Amino acid sequence: MLAYAAGDVAAFEQLYARHRNRLYRFLLRQLRDGALADELFQDIWQKVIAARESWKPEAAFGTWLFRIAHNRLTDHWRALKHRPPAPENADERVARVPDPDTPERQLSEFEQRRRLQLALAELPEEQREVVVLRLEQELTLEEIGEITGVGRETVKSRLRYAMDKLRARLNE
Repeated sequence: MLAYAAGDVAAFEQLYARHRNRLYRFLLRQLRDGALADELFQDIWQKVIAARESWKPEAAFGTWLFRIAHNRLTDHWRALKHRPPAPENADERVARVPDPDTPERQLSEFEQRRRLQLALAELPEEQREVVVLRLEQELTLEEIGEITGVGRETVKSRLRYAMDKLRARLNE
């Protein structure tokens, strides 16, 4: 771009050859309309030509070019207050997307939480305490040791035994 700004037309041809396909594919994917993509493609390259003398290499040329494209697309959508039309098979696509908030899933999550609560209740008090302090309160092993009055290694051991028991109980 610096060579083109200095008047080297061949440099522009190299830039165009290097970036035209990527830019056009980007526009076509965004617009889903070949004629409109052609129009914006031409506008973007005209902006590059118009900006050649004032261009400063603050970013890579490709980054700068796609920023121009992004801004041009934004202007286009704003001007038309338009969104691309939904694909013809939109309803079919939506039907295939799983609904993460089904009653069955909510019940399953509730059951999992309930099983965890029951498994926690079955732990010996000192193991349950370190699990709750570590997982719910997000305290360090040292902080848990200070609270419970035992050493770091004891806390670590209690936590390990508790987690083993919880895994075993939840995998039943």
